[in-house]
Amino acid sequence: MTAEVRIGDGDGRLSPHPLRAVVLGEVHARPFTALSVPARVLHFAFDTSGDKAAADRAAMTRFCESRGLQPPAIGEKHHRASFGTTMLRWEQHSEFTTYTWEFTADATTTPFHPDASSLASPMRLLPQPGPLLVAVDLHLLADDPPVTAPERLFDRASLAVAENSDGAALYATDFQPGPSGFVRVLVIDRGMAPERAGALVQRVLEIETYRTLALLGLPEAQRLGPSISNAERRLAEVTAEMRRAGDLAINNRLLRELTELAAEVEAGAAASLGRFSASRAYEEIMTGRLATLGERKVGGLPTWSSFLARRMKPAMRTCTTTEARQSDLSLKLARAANLLRTRVDVELEQQNQELLKSMNARTRLQLRLQTTVEGLSTAAITYYVVGLFGYLVKGLYEAGQIKVDPSLVTAGFVPIAALSIWWTVRSIRRRHIAGEEE
Repeated sequence: MTAEVRIGDGDGRLSPHPLRAVVLGEVHARPFTALSVPARVLHFAFDTSGDKAAADRAAMTRFCESRGLQPPAIGEKHHRASFGTTMLRWEQHSEFTTYTWEFTADATTTPFHPDASSLASPMRLLPQPGPLLVAVDLHLLADDPPVTAPERLFDRASLAVAENSDGAALYATDFQPGPSGFVRVLVIDRGMAPERAGALVQRVLEIETYRTLALLGLPEAQRLGPSISNAERRLAEVTAEMRRAGDLAINNRLLRELTELAAEVEAGAAASLGRFSASRAYEEIMTGRLATLGERKVGGLPTWSSFLARRMKPAMRTCTTTEARQSDLSLKLARAANLLRTRVDVELEQQNQELLKSMNARTRLQLRLQTTVEGLSTAAITYYVVGLFGYLVKGLYEAGQIKVDPSLVTAGFVPIAALSIWWTVRSIRRRHIAGEEE
């Protein structure tokens, strides 16, 4: 189907959005197909997450081409292939793929005869695309002559029976795998058209499929439960220890423990986020399919909606609670870590202030010592300069160049030399200080 829109005569066309064809085709991706009564349907769902989906598509393509059938188109998620009186419906979803085999059944009033294992041989023609999640054996029978009562076919403790909105069909199951490993579903036709029978059967199969997929979150929640409980207990211990004032080393140790604990919780939350989100989505789809059927009670038996609500809600609440505990624990760990980090920063600041005070005291001491050293240095240099000057004056006196007593000349030079040297040393020190400040 083209997504282009022509306007006027000739080649006038409107350029479509790149996703227009995909969006328009999605509405028609999984149409209901007519199903004649009686019929037998075997439905399989396999985990094809990751790279298994591409391998599954390639296997389906080879399977169709080897039998001269049209293979799935590139990007197509739904495909039907006919093998004489047997029809295969292949559907690929985000993390699973379904294979639905529709067989024309004999006109019989004996439900689930012959056994599903003998009918499932066509599935062996294809390589198993991934771990098996769902296996359903659905038998669609007419109500004339009357079919065996569901109470005689299923476990009464788990039996769920309902009629559709106008009573044109009755469907029953106990949601338990039988001897062949299939969950059996009985659908009794009371006057449905083939198109409506096909729609009902597809919805019933989807309910069982999404019920199973929704419950995949429960093992993940049970696996995470002990680690979350341990993290909550350790958080309580660390916060209790935080209340007691500790030194910087203890606070650093507690901060390190909180950081490791937060990393562990975040890793578990990230790993389970997709599973819990998928479980919620699958449960919503299942609930929507049940609402579409418009169930009515049959006798005193529970409907599918009431049975699944009673049996599934605790499991789904466990998933929801586990996810909420992870989120709440992450927030508490973040708050505790921030509080402890603030305490560590304050202690470090106090230590830095004390260190600065100590450095200032040492600096003042050094300045005093430096001043003392400068005074001594000035005196020492003056002594040597005056001594040299005295030798010079004595030499000039003995040579007859001067007539004044050398001792008097040397004595008069002492204050001049001392003042000059002091001024020189002070100027040098000021230049050094100015250079460091720049």
